[in-house]
Formats: sequence, structure tokens, C-alpha cells
Amino acid sequence: MKRTKYISLLALAGIVALGSCTAIDDIKPQSGTLLNEQLNETTEVLPERADALYSGMYSKLGDPLSFGRFASDRPDDFGFIMMAISNDLEAADISTADNDYNWFSPCMELSSRNADYANPYIRYRGVYDEVSRANDVIRAYGEITEETAPEIRYNVAQAYAIRAFCYLNLAPYYQFNYQYGDNKNLPCVPLVTLETTDFANNPRATVEQVYTQIVNDLTYAIENLEGYDRAGDKSKIDQQVAYGLRARAYLDMGKYAEAAADAEKAMEGYVPASREEVSKPSFYSLSEHNWIWGYDMTLDVANKFPFATASAWIRSFSSNGYSTGTGTYWRINNLLYDKIPDSDVRKGWWLDETMYSPLLDGLTWTIGGVSVSGQDIATEQIVVENSVVKMPFDTYTNVKFGMNTIGGVNNDEDWPFMRVEEMYLIRAEALVKSGQVDAGVQVLNDFVRNYRNPKYNATASGYGGRTIEDEIWFQRRIELWGEGLSNADTRRLNKPLVRFHEGATSNFPEAYRINMPADDTWWLLSFCTDELDTNMGIVDNEHGAAPKAGQYGNIRDGVTD
Repeated sequence: MKRTKYISLLALAGIVALGSCTAIDDIKPQSGTLLNEQLNETTEVLPERADALYSGMYSKLGDPLSFGRFASDRPDDFGFIMMAISNDLEAADISTADNDYNWFSPCMELSSRNADYANPYIRYRGVYDEVSRANDVIRAYGEITEETAPEIRYNVAQAYAIRAFCYLNLAPYYQFNYQYGDNKNLPCVPLVTLETTDFANNPRATVEQVYTQIVNDLTYAIENLEGYDRAGDKSKIDQQVAYGLRARAYLDMGKYAEAAADAEKAMEGYVPASREEVSKPSFYSLSEHNWIWGYDMTLDVANKFPFATASAWIRSFSSNGYSTGTGTYWRINNLLYDKIPDSDVRKGWWLDETMYSPLLDGLTWTIGGVSVSGQDIATEQIVVENSVVKMPFDTYTNVKFGMNTIGGVNNDEDWPFMRVEEMYLIRAEALVKSGQVDAGVQVLNDFVRNYRNPKYNATASGYGGRTIEDEIWFQRRIELWGEGLSNADTRRLNKPLVRFHEGATSNFPEAYRINMPADDTWWLLSFCTDELDTNMGIVDNEHGAAPKAGQYGNIRDGVTD
């Protein structure tokens, strides 16, 4: 390996002790303007740079921001993949360790509302960096006409889709959901397009205006990606990806008939992973046939800082991993795990309370002349040259996410941005909520029974004591666990945060044992300080008291009851 973990982890430990928990409070964003300086610095892009801008638009989705004090020295800075992970950690379904090595502790304790914290700053700045790239691509290629070459039209259409994807990564976290009450008229986030000129006074657009922009951008992309063939490169956005993104947007908006139709378009030609295929650690390669869109993690990107990768954090099989080396494993909430039927293959995606998972059978972890096989992978500590490579797993540790090689060191595994299984579940929910209950139940049964649990049989009244609406949410929480959709789903459905039940055993550390009502303003992220200082049009979200561990132990979510 190019950089041995045994040396780099020890060196990093000194940084972590200062930066991950307490001193992260002191890491403030780079001074200077955000929208004005960052997004107005390029008023005209030379056409010959357009192709490079187009490629960079994709590579930066999983790349560290690489600017200012955050350049290549933060294990929690890896683009939109880090954003997906952070969003999930603020929800109810992932528990991690409360220790001095957990750089994502602000998400777990919901202190990420602090306007000067690095984590929310990266999640805001990174999105607008990508908006800037998309706008540059659109500007560089110029006006699209009937005479425009198809490849240019396709590239511009993808930039519109990327811009929509960016706003889908902001809207659910800065304002309450579109569908409820008068929320669609509340302020959300600033819109930045080619027409934006006054960056120093760019107020927050309403939720409705943001989603109108999203839908308009995706509609443009869908229309202009007709005929585009990405030649098997699923890191690029084709027409089906654009349909899938618009299905997400329509689901957020409560436009269920439209969401169902778009999900069906996105699904065409894709088949979910079989029970056999997910009976081993998976979800690591663009070549997996059920992926519609994903990030191509190259060695060049992974080697910029191997700990700033999904493989170093959420994957439990890396010999160059941050979570494996420090014991900061990512575990399923035991309340959710206990609801998974034994006949469901996905129950094996996590260790049970005895540290067993059938997914470990037949696996061997080999590194530095040491080999550990089968269930011993969960319980054994791996030490090479007097340095710890892997700490023992915890109960409920995830083994869902595999590696190119068990015990590999490159951390160049790909990341799923969209899978066909999500489209099945969008279509099921949208059909049910548009009044086509039987059709929605049929879609749900077809997916779960054929690909996950042969004994499954939901009905119009639900399954396992849950309503059919909550049952679909339950299926999303299991199937899409760790892939960045959990928090957005909770907000979309206007659900409370339920990590623990009072009086019941919880695998959340005490500091992270937080429940929160659905209408608590603490759900909403704050705008970073330099945005507030340089964009005079911004009025920040107001928050009440920070949630306290142990509060609201009696609230329930309809799934883990």
C-alpha cells in the first residue's frame, strides 16, 4: 500500500484528539465571501475549458473540498458521499461510538446546528461549489439550439440534473417539508443560477421556488437526454437517472401520480439484486446491475486522503479504515433491527446481539501475513507489526457494505447514489398515496417477496401491525440504510426522531440517545457564519433549546413501536 495504515492512523490520532469532538468547536470556516467570491469569480468560461469542467463536475461529487484549512486533512470531508453519511447520522437508524475518534459526533449529538462547525459548513459550501461547477458547464457550452451537437446538448443537460441534485441535497435540511401546512411558502435556501447577479443580497427562496427550480432543471435534463447513451458508465447521469431524481422531488412535493410515473421510467431495464447477491457484503461497485447511478471512486481520489472515504468509515472491512482501526463502527439501531423478520435476507446485513451474521460465512480477511475467517472476523482483533488494523466489531455492526477485497487497503470502492430498489419503493409509496392502494401494495410485495423475504405479504392495511404507509417507510429504512436518504425521508413524512424507547435497551451511547418531535425547529440546519456575514439577504433559521439526551422517551414513529 502507498501509505501504511499503521503509520498514518497513529499520526492521525494526534489530530483526532484535538479535532474530532471538543476542538472541532474551534474549527471555523475559511473567512471571506461564499456566494459572492466563490460563485461570481467566473463570469465567462472559455469554451475550450468546457469538457474539463464537465469531467470535474462529476469527480468532485466524492472528492474532498480541498480548500483552506480543510484541504486533505479532515477524515470527514469527502464530498456528497460525506453529506449522505452525515444526513443519515442525524436521523434514527445509525448508531456510532461516542469516543474521541468520532469526527461525525456533531451529527450524532445534533450539535451540527452550530453555524461555525466544520461539518455543516462543508455540507453547505460543498453543495454550492457543485452548483458553481454546473453553472460553469452550462455557461461554457453556450446556448443550446437545434444545431448544437448532441454531445454538447447531453453535457449541458447533465449539468442541469447535477444542479437539481444539489438543491435536493439542501432543501430537506433547511426548511420543513413542502407538503405540510404552509411550509411551501417558508424560506429555504438561496437559488444560484446563471441569472443570479447580486450575491451579496440573495435571499432564501421559498420551498416552493426551490422545488420549482429542481423540477424545471430535471425536466430540461429529461428532454435533452433523449437518445444519450452513457456507454455503461454509470457514474454519468442519463435520462433514467434524471427521471429518478425527479421522482424524488415529486415525492417530496406530494405529487404522487407524477412520482410513480417517473419512478417507473427510471426502473426500466433494471432488476433488483437477488437474495443470493445480497447474502454477502455488497454495494461497492458500479458494476452491480441494480445500480442506476453511482460515484466512481478512483485510486487517485481515494489516495488524496484514504481516511476521507466511505470505505474508511461505513465499510467494516478495510485494513486502512478509520472505523476499523479505532472501533468507531456504524451499527443499526437495535429497535429497527428487532423488527426485521428472520426470513428476510437483510437481517444478515448487520451482526445480531450475539455478534453473528451469515454474511461472514466463507469470508477471509488477510493482511500482513495474518488471516481471520468466518465469524472470527467479528470477534477478533487484527494486529500487524504491533499495530491494530481492526478492532473487534460491536453488536449490530453493519456488514452490508462490502469491499473489492475483504481486508483491502485502497478504499477505492464506489458509492451508490441511486439503486433500482429505491425506485420500487418510491413507486409503491406514490401509488398508495395517490389512491391506487392495491397497485402500490402489489409493487411492494413483488419487490420484497421476490428479492428479500419469500414469506412476505403486505396488505392494504399494512404489515406487522404497521399501516401500509409506515410499512413502506420501514422497507426504505432497511433497504436504503446508510445510503443518505434516512433523514430526508423522516422530514418528508413529518415523523419524529426516535432513537430509543424509554425503559428499553438501546445501543445508542447515552450522549446520542436523542428523540425529537417532528415539528422541533432543531431539525433545521443553520447557515454558516460567512454566508450570513457576506449575503445580507439571508435570515437564519431560528432554533429553540438544543435537544437533551433522554428526553421524549415516550414518542413513537409508527415503525419501531
